[in-house]
Amino acid sequence: MNDQENSQACSNHKEKICCDGNLFIISAPSGAGKTTLCKAVLDRIPNMLYSVSYTTRKPRKGEQNGIDYYFITKDDFKNRIKNGKWAEWAEVYGNYYGTSSEFIDKGLAAGSDILLDIDFQGTLQILDQYHDSITIFIMPPSLDILKLRLESRETDSKHVISRRIDAAEKEMKNKDFYRHVIINDKLSVAVADLISVIEKYRTGRNNKSF
Repeated sequence: MNDQENSQACSNHKEKICCDGNLFIISAPSGAGKTTLCKAVLDRIPNMLYSVSYTTRKPRKGEQNGIDYYFITKDDFKNRIKNGKWAEWAEVYGNYYGTSSEFIDKGLAAGSDILLDIDFQGTLQILDQYHDSITIFIMPPSLDILKLRLESRETDSKHVISRRIDAAEKEMKNKDFYRHVIINDKLSVAVADLISVIEKYRTGRNNKSF
């Protein structure tokens, strides 16, 4: 298969299993430290791509378009649904969130490794198209510690924190679905564990050992 044919195969939504790059899916309940861990990976592996999600919600204070999210209109988002532009998408509390299939296809076809930060339902959608994705779940040491972390942010009301804890408990029941589980008790250890997992697949690919 020549380079052009390989690129076409990678962009086919029915055959997204033979690309050169690795797609790493990171999931975690809110407050488990997923964002911090992802940033640490990107700082230490500078040639890794990060998939920035699209959303129809308004930017929060300090958020930047193209860095935190791509902020688009609902009409634009729905048109992209019709045209099959999303690798995964969901509606959450009246706002839409999605991952660009074009970004993933181009990155993988070019041999780039991609870091994707999505929830369990998004993971299922991604795996339906990108079967060889490496799935990693980030766990808090306990629900009590997770609650303390959420409270220390001082950004959410007690009601919102309670809702996040309930959601976290449900999400954590899906941890065994993931290929790797990392407990974020001590940040430096969790960062090292996550990078170790990622490097194993990158090294394995480069050595053609699997």
